[in-house]
Amino acid sequence: MSPSPMLVLALAWLLAACAPTPAPAPRPPSALPNVQVLNPPLVIPGLERQRTLRLYLPPSYAQSERRYPVIYMHDGQNLFDDATSYAGEWGVDETLNQLARTSGFEAIVVGIDNGLDKRMNELNPWPHPEHGAGEGDAYLNFIVEVVKPMIDRRLRTLPEARHTAILGSSMGGLISHYAIQRHPQVFGKAGIFSPAYWTAPLVFAHAERHTPPPTARLYLYMGGREGRGMVDDVQRMHAQLASRPYAPALTLRIVPKAEHNEAAWRQEFERAVRWLYELPN
Repeated sequence: MSPSPMLVLALAWLLAACAPTPAPAPRPPSALPNVQVLNPPLVIPGLERQRTLRLYLPPSYAQSERRYPVIYMHDGQNLFDDATSYAGEWGVDETLNQLARTSGFEAIVVGIDNGLDKRMNELNPWPHPEHGAGEGDAYLNFIVEVVKPMIDRRLRTLPEARHTAILGSSMGGLISHYAIQRHPQVFGKAGIFSPAYWTAPLVFAHAERHTPPPTARLYLYMGGREGRGMVDDVQRMHAQLASRPYAPALTLRIVPKAEHNEAAWRQEFERAVRWLYELPN
């Protein structure tokens, strides 16, 4: 006796449901040839975790004796290569290559990979009731005391603070803001994209006590669709900083239809670099 059509359909559905879901196809690498991964990974002192660095060299680096400004960026996996990114890359290498062609401006970029499950800790200077310890000071000490000295030693950099920027998004925006307050002698420019101030309520009191010097430049950015609370927070911070007697150079840009994602930050990156380094538009 042949099984009923309904039984056949039920068995087919059951087999399909139990079959392993195929892994998504890997995305092809998209980083340009002037991007390299530095090996071996470095150890973060005090945290004893290894961290990979990704390095972008300007198009003229190999053919010149010039020295270059340096931009330190967080979430290195997402900056240059679609194959390593979480949800699409920033296209930092393509953007800076294009900027070199159109304006002559060139910079070295040092991308520091995030700590995956430790990202919320490493990029927050203060403890959070849900996410745990704040390890932002240890992370920044790693950049200031280990990474930057190595980069300045090995490469032709312009090491002074006025040539050195730190830039990131979300938690990376938060730690970039904290960095220019905590280490103004190291970082003279900060790109503060979509800062996750909600994870660190103490940031407002800290900013009141530790305003960057007037020579610093701070670029604040937020997408209008990132949530009312995040927009309110960045507007509050901008107003607070702007009210200081010796306020740093400061700008805030809110893009009404932009969301909290790499595509929006990629779109904003060139504009931020132009403002931070005072390039003509």
